[in-house]
Amino acid sequence: MNYLLSILFGIVEGLTEFLPVSSTAHIRITQFLCGISPEDKFWAMFAVVIQLGAILAVVGYFWKRILKFIQTFPKGERGDRTWFNHPLTLVMIAFVVTAGPAYLLKKLIEKNLESPWIMGGSLVVGGIVMWVVDALFTRPKIQHVEEMGILEAVWIGAVQILSAVFPGTSRSMCTIAAGQVFGMSRSAALEFSFFLSIPTMFAATLKELKDYVRPPVDPVTQIRPIVHLTGDQWGVLLVGFIVSLVVAWGVIAWFMKWVRTRGFVPFAIYRIIIGIIVLALASRLAHS
Repeated sequence: MNYLLSILFGIVEGLTEFLPVSSTAHIRITQFLCGISPEDKFWAMFAVVIQLGAILAVVGYFWKRILKFIQTFPKGERGDRTWFNHPLTLVMIAFVVTAGPAYLLKKLIEKNLESPWIMGGSLVVGGIVMWVVDALFTRPKIQHVEEMGILEAVWIGAVQILSAVFPGTSRSMCTIAAGQVFGMSRSAALEFSFFLSIPTMFAATLKELKDYVRPPVDPVTQIRPIVHLTGDQWGVLLVGFIVSLVVAWGVIAWFMKWVRTRGFVPFAIYRIIIGIIVLALASRLAHS
């Protein structure tokens, strides 16, 4: 059963991580439907760690692009970049802007992860925002990531904090919408979202795995409990990782083609519908 759940969660993670629909919300909903408690430390850690598969999917799909960035650093492929506005630098700037406040707000983030009200509300509000942004900002000035500047990177990093604090908001939705508001094309905003996901998700995954295997010192006993993953648990993680990688790779390839010819409205509508369903379920559970 654990391996079947691993495959299911890997599919859900791969399908939703890079679409602007919130993978966190979908994983939480799927776990709820499968009867897994939010208090289950292993599955909570599992949901974060299998993101490594999605990260490798990004690296694999964009490896030529990433290699070109590395080879042309800091002047850029066109020779008009510097140490301060090269795409690699901008990705790290956006990451730092997000990571600092997110780390300080860790307790609030953990509390919000347990609230279906916040998750459902974030899905609905995020869907409305995405719909409005996609309808209003139709004349982008920045067509490619190579044309971005420090202000765009800081702005996107700041907005992405919302996705950390309010589960259901969606990291990719925040990045894409923030980029569009600042004059970026859909494809440029989406591509930057993919690149920014690499350090963001990698850091979050390593931290979650570390916290699970080596949790904080118990305030009462002053002893640090040590958790050892069993062979079966490593196997479950590996299966989820591989499934997530394969599915995410396909989603990235499809989504890049979709964005070039279509907008984000279908995803906004989907978010609103799912958000309403989550809020309805939360209301029903509260009165049961």
